Amino acid sequence: MLRRRKLADMSKEERLSILRAYENNEKSKAQSKAEKKISDILAWEDNKKTAVEAQLKKFEEKIEKKKAQYAEKMKNKVAAIHKEAEERRAMIAAKRGEEILKTRIMGAKCRHTGFDPNATCGCFQEFSASKCSKRSLFSLKWLVLLS
Repeated sequence: MLRRRKLADMSKEERLSILRAYENNEKSKAQSKAEKKISDILAWEDNKKTAVEAQLKKFEEKIEKKKAQYAEKMKNKVAAIHKEAEERRAMIAAKRGEEILKTRIMGAKCRHTGFDPNATCGCFQEFSASKCSKRSLFSLKWLVLLS
């Protein structure tokens, strides 16, 4: 009430001047309050962005590590496959050598004895004296003949 009396006693210009000052004061309070809230929101946003970016970087590093591990695993598999293929080739080469040697021995034996491998006796596939009496001559001497 006291304020109203004071306002009533003042002139119109004085009252308008006081009202403008009050209005400007309230506007500046509202403005600074809004600016503080906007500043707080910007800080919150920056904090959240930084956290998400750190999380993304960590995830990417984890993926790169797994990718490298998987690549190493695949390289090891390729090396194991190559090793096994080499072993198989070596086994085939050894078997081929054995078969060639058997064929050379049989050829030398046939030339020496005059034996026909396509004759009625069906034991040509395996060279053992127990299978055929005609082949009792088969021994290491055939290896000497080949040399």
